[in-house]
Amino acid sequence: MDESKKQNKLNIELKEEVAQGTYSNLAVITHSSSEFVLDFVRVMPGIPKAEVKSRIIITPEHAKRLLLALQENIAKFESVHGPIKKVDGKGGANMPMNFGGPSAQA
Repeated sequence: MDESKKQNKLNIELKEEVAQGTYSNLAVITHSSSEFVLDFVRVMPGIPKAEVKSRIIITPEHAKRLLLALQENIAKFESVHGPIKKVDGKGGANMPMNFGGPSAQA
């Protein structure tokens, strides 16, 4: 293997506690002139307060790479599984707070 290929190799470590992931069903994105902040939130039905489960801070360049990678992966997903249901692109938190199921009664 030549020297340039050795330098381009990246060893990524995935620790066990991170490998299980954190479920999120809402992302809130804010930005400044130098960074994008992605807050991943878990909204639960019947609970008026939601907690940020993870915050990722990236540069505008990384945000653009993330956008392109998501577009590519969504296209691959849809080619196998069909179109993803249309979502409102306005960026608002307009998901139904009851998740579409029946409301609970005591």
